Amino acid sequence: MTAPVFEEFDPASGCDCPGCAHVRPVSRTGLRPPFGPLGAPAACGLVVVAATSAVLGAAAPAAALAAGRPVVHRPHVPRDGGPDTPQGGRSPLHGRTGKPADPTDIPSATRTKIIARAKIWVAAQVPYSMSTYWSDGYRQDCSGYVSMAWGLPGNEWTGSLGGYGVKITKEELEPGDILLYHNPDNPEKGSHVVIFGGWTDGGHTNYLVYEQTPPHTRSQPTPYPYWSNTDKYVPYRYKGLVAETAGTQAGADKTQTAFPGIASFGPGADNPYVALLGRMLVARGGHTYYPQGPGRTWGEADRRAVEAFQRAQGWTGAEANGLPGPHTWRLLVTGRGRDIASAAAGPVGRSSRAAPVYPGRAAFLPNAENDYVTLLGRRLVEKGFGRFYAAGPGPRWGEADRRAVEAFQRAQGWRGGAADGYPGPETWRRLFADAGPDHATGL
Repeated sequence: MTAPVFEEFDPASGCDCPGCAHVRPVSRTGLRPPFGPLGAPAACGLVVVAATSAVLGAAAPAAALAAGRPVVHRPHVPRDGGPDTPQGGRSPLHGRTGKPADPTDIPSATRTKIIARAKIWVAAQVPYSMSTYWSDGYRQDCSGYVSMAWGLPGNEWTGSLGGYGVKITKEELEPGDILLYHNPDNPEKGSHVVIFGGWTDGGHTNYLVYEQTPPHTRSQPTPYPYWSNTDKYVPYRYKGLVAETAGTQAGADKTQTAFPGIASFGPGADNPYVALLGRMLVARGGHTYYPQGPGRTWGEADRRAVEAFQRAQGWTGAEANGLPGPHTWRLLVTGRGRDIASAAAGPVGRSSRAAPVYPGRAAFLPNAENDYVTLLGRRLVEKGFGRFYAAGPGPRWGEADRRAVEAFQRAQGWRGGAADGYPGPETWRRLFADAGPDHATGL
């Protein structure tokens, strides 16, 4: 049987899905892309060249390349580095028609209640707006979102939210706390605030964020403290926070996102609940199953992550079939039950380490020099393709690297452009996830 050929395209650099947003700036290897945080994948430039040459002839590609790669910035972070989250000022619930709030009123709330409220907007994908109000009366911008999650009597803004909290340290952060950046020089458009949902790694370098940002409310793994202005975010804890009790926990459970039904999950499912499920699984230790982050479309990564969570509870057989039922969902949305073990993602008998994030084709262009080239070469040697290296792999891309990659690609049964010696996303995934046959064994 002929092996299928995988076309290796980089994810669109401007894509707003949680997977692409996570893949671009975050690497589990700790390596930095050689082209900087604003670099664009080479594939973008190739598309421009191809389209231009079709109209202008052979001279066009050189002109297009001379113009340089297009400047691409991280999602929702403008080119000046400030957050793209303009906000309104203090206002009553439901806006001008609402009753002014008492600024001394600080309602009590538990952490479970705060996160439960935050998840409601995530599930509803509330559109971002600094001038409109959601059905609960809160303004649909970042500060209105935090006001809602904390249960404040009115809509606050980044200049006043700090008055409802107390400053804490990074080490003290727990779900329901916030990270606040208020820029007094440009308070309306230069500030942002997010809700901390818990650490997603043992090194406390990434966390699950809940935030209101264009185009709508989202929750995804995020580098601490944020994508930009990393020295300006300050952790705060809500002054009205109270300890969990059996009574408050039971009351909070009623406000959690309701189980949408088994029909929302499984092959062919494509909806916000699949994305929400994935984000909750990531927060519970399932990030190794999502090399590109969770999304709306159900896939094998979702099934395996659900199964791992179910098995972590001690369930077997039909209770651990990889499809979330009401009990699985309830444990996830309430934060109860056991987390997924860190070593659970690897197939039995194979390496359990997760593949490092693919850095993009620009890391492997002729004369490129970076740590990813070394990492690639060492992995090729481990897989049995080291005969092309006379002096061992190094950080500078060369013909030995290209020939070793080509040999690995041909071992997958690929030919033509699919075996050109330059690693794309599928080559990278197979190399580091043990998905492809080794040269020596063919298994």
